[in-house]
Amino acid sequence: MKIIVRHPSTLLEYLYEALAPQSRTSIRSLLTHSGISVNGQITTAFDHPLAEGDCIITGAARKEKQIDRRLKIVYEDRWLIVADKTNGLPAISTGKENEVTAYSILYDYVRSSGDGSRIFIVHRLDRDTSGIMVFAKDESTKRLLQENWNEAVTERKYTGVAEGRLPETDGEIVSWLKENPKSLKMSAVPYDNGGKKAVTSYHLAGFRKGLSLVEITLETGRKNQIRVQFAAIGHPIAGDKKYGAQTNPFGRLALHASVLEFRHPHTGKTMRFVSPAPFRL
Repeated sequence: MKIIVRHPSTLLEYLYEALAPQSRTSIRSLLTHSGISVNGQITTAFDHPLAEGDCIITGAARKEKQIDRRLKIVYEDRWLIVADKTNGLPAISTGKENEVTAYSILYDYVRSSGDGSRIFIVHRLDRDTSGIMVFAKDESTKRLLQENWNEAVTERKYTGVAEGRLPETDGEIVSWLKENPKSLKMSAVPYDNGGKKAVTSYHLAGFRKGLSLVEITLETGRKNQIRVQFAAIGHPIAGDKKYGAQTNPFGRLALHASVLEFRHPHTGKTMRFVSPAPFRL
């Protein structure tokens, strides 16, 4: 469907108007899942500015490439790649010979393009955490993203399943994290012990058979932050044997990076990517 913009607006608000009486939920879903292009460019930004005469196409082709069964590209431009990885795939090598990683898969992919692109990891997910990751295609973009990560990222959410019923429907965990240099295991305490401060907010989305479905928002990004903090309050993430979980209902760590929203380091546009969690209660 082709829509010519008749007055200045933001994209989501204009879609509500132009696509009525279609439900707002379905319109947001269409936009979130890369089903909208503006002047030939796919965008997922709710607040993308529109000017009179702009051309909106609904049902636009999604920029997705399944380049490996363990890794899917959900967005790519000249500066960066956004990928959705499966659990069990490490982000970077742990030192094992011929180890397949998200980095190695994308390295081979960009090398085969022949345009001289390289690949740089911007942030990490644990091997057993699935979901959205961002990679840079040049060193300058990597530096811009990493040096301004906290300011550039406007939303970072995970979906998890924790053991037991959480004490509050909406809560916040504040603690200080330290790593044991021998075991490489993190620990968390609710007071400043010289470690790194970590802040995590959560919303209890459901409870069934002794398990809590949790929507988690990171205010800081520390190693194993979600896993160690939930374990410290007595509700480890299901399947997380390292941090004391007693159950494994999904045959994997029940943690998924489901939403990542950030400002593009070069264009300044807000980019929002959503990956549905692979588990339900």
